[in-house]
Amino acid sequence: MTSPRSARWTATSSILISRLLTVALLACGDGGPTEPSPGELASGKQIFRYDTYGNETFWTDTLRIHEVIETGVSPVTALTVGLKVDADVLPPGILQTADLNSPATTVALLKLNAVVGLQGTVETVNGKDTLTRVGITCALCHSTVDNSTAPGIGQRLDGWPNLDLNAGAIIALSPALTGAQKAVYNSWGPGKYDARYNFDGQNDPALIPPAYGLSGVHSVTYTGDGDRPAYWNRYVAVTQMHGHGSFSEPRLGVSVSNPPDQVEAKLANLEAYQLSLGVPAPPAGSFNAAAAARGQVVFVGQAQCSTCHASPTFTDANTLLHDPSEIPTDPAHAERSATKMYRTTPLRALSQHAPYFHDGSAATLPDVVDRYDSAKNLQLTPQQKADLVEYLKSL
Repeated sequence: MTSPRSARWTATSSILISRLLTVALLACGDGGPTEPSPGELASGKQIFRYDTYGNETFWTDTLRIHEVIETGVSPVTALTVGLKVDADVLPPGILQTADLNSPATTVALLKLNAVVGLQGTVETVNGKDTLTRVGITCALCHSTVDNSTAPGIGQRLDGWPNLDLNAGAIIALSPALTGAQKAVYNSWGPGKYDARYNFDGQNDPALIPPAYGLSGVHSVTYTGDGDRPAYWNRYVAVTQMHGHGSFSEPRLGVSVSNPPDQVEAKLANLEAYQLSLGVPAPPAGSFNAAAAARGQVVFVGQAQCSTCHASPTFTDANTLLHDPSEIPTDPAHAERSATKMYRTTPLRALSQHAPYFHDGSAATLPDVVDRYDSAKNLQLTPQQKADLVEYLKSL
C-alpha cells in the first residue's frame, strides 16, 4: 500500500519531471520561442521608430496638431517641450544656417524625418512646404538622444525614457480641447504620462519607464497588468497613440475597436526589438567600485533588497505582484489598474533615469534608500546607505 507521504512525493515528482521535460522540449525548439532573425529585429526597429499605426486620423483629423506645429512650433519651442532631433539624418551644416525660431524649420525637420517620434507628411501647397498630416510613434516617449550635437540633438538612444518630454503640454496645444482638458494635460509636467486618464477621468500621471532591459521580464508595467511587452504595446498603440486596431481588457471594462487593424501583425517584431535593447552600462567613473562591493552585501543582507529584486532580472515580477501596502508610495496608481497591485520594478541603469518610483516621488537614489530604510525599519547606518547607493549606481 502506498503511504500518503509517498503519494504526495510521487505526485510532486511527476509535476517536476513534467516541467523539466517541458523546459527541455522548449530548449530543443519543439514549439518554443526562437531567437528573432536579423530581418525581424530590423522590422521591429522600423516599427518602434517610425510606425504610427495610422494614428494620423487622431492627431491630425481630431486634435489638429499639424496646424499647431505649422504655425507655432519652432525648433526652439519643440526642444523646450522635450522633443528630440536625430542628428544622423540632418544634412551637414543645416543647424548653423537654419532659423531655429521659425516653425517652417520644424516642418523642414519633419520632412527630413528628423524629429524623434513624430511622422509628418509634408506637401507643397502654393509653392510652400506645408505639413498636412502628423502622427506619433513608440519612440516619442521611449527614445531620446545622446546630445552629441547640441542639447536635444544627437544620435538616437532607443529604449531610454524621454524624461524631458512634456507630452501633456504638447497635447494641450490642440485647438480641439476644452479649457478643462488642457488644464489637466498641462498639469502632468516633463517625463510623465497618464495612460488611463481617457478612461477613468482621474488625473494621476506616471513616470515614463525605460523600455530597455526587458529580456526575461514578463510584467513590463508598474502594475503588471499583462504578460510580456505585447500586452502593453497593444494597449498603448490602440488606446493612447490612437492607432488602428483593437484592445480589450474586461478587468477594467475597456474595449476599443478602431479598424482597419494596423497593430496586431506588428506586435511580434516590435517586441523582439524591444527585448533586444540591453541595459546601458554605467558611465565611467560614475560609482565607487569598492563601496559598491560593500553595498552589494547590504543589498542581499540587512537591506533585504534582493528578497524582491532578485537576480538576474532584479525583480520577482514574473511570479509575484505586491499589495500596495508593501510599497512605500502612493497606492492610487495600482488602484486604477487591472491587477490592483504593484510589481517589483527591475533595477536597470538606475543612475541614468532618475527620478524613481512610478510617480517620480523620489528624486535621487539616496531618497529611495532613505524611504525604504524608514518604511521597513531597516536601521541602516549612514555608511551602509552610502555603500548601497554606490551599488545601485553600478547596476
